[in-house]
Amino acid sequence: MKRILAFPHPVDAAAARTVAAGVVLMCALAWLTSPWWLAPLTYGFLARLASGPRFSPLGQFATRLAAPRLARWRKPVPGPPKRFAQGIGATFSVAASLVWWSDGWSVARWVLVPLMAAATLEALADFCLGCTVFGWLIRWRLVPDSICAECADLAAHAARVRAG
Repeated sequence: MKRILAFPHPVDAAAARTVAAGVVLMCALAWLTSPWWLAPLTYGFLARLASGPRFSPLGQFATRLAAPRLARWRKPVPGPPKRFAQGIGATFSVAASLVWWSDGWSVARWVLVPLMAAATLEALADFCLGCTVFGWLIRWRLVPDSICAECADLAAHAARVRAG
């Protein structure tokens, strides 16, 4: 079970940016057409939070089809901050779904705005807001040292590769 629910480390930045672009698209479709787009949006975040791209159609598209064709964007990035970002996305998409069911779409659609903004930053500028917050949590010592070590190991490896 632990292997099924494992999150990849490292994560391909091209795949992460592709997933973010898909999130932006689903949020925009929900805004413009139907709140029923919350169903695949929410499922995708919960699936990626639980096991990375394994059970997420968008994650599978990103890792198997899109990322290999985006060589310019490909680089390994730490997995734990990306999983944290998926958790934030899951929180916002579940919240939007609950607000839609309780208070209606005219209120719920506004819950998607911060999610869409963060996903747009990731997709277009390679800036992960969730990863930034995760970095703050590390500095405030709210993240266990074992998780920090995973990220530090990847950063050290990337520095060695750049040094030649």
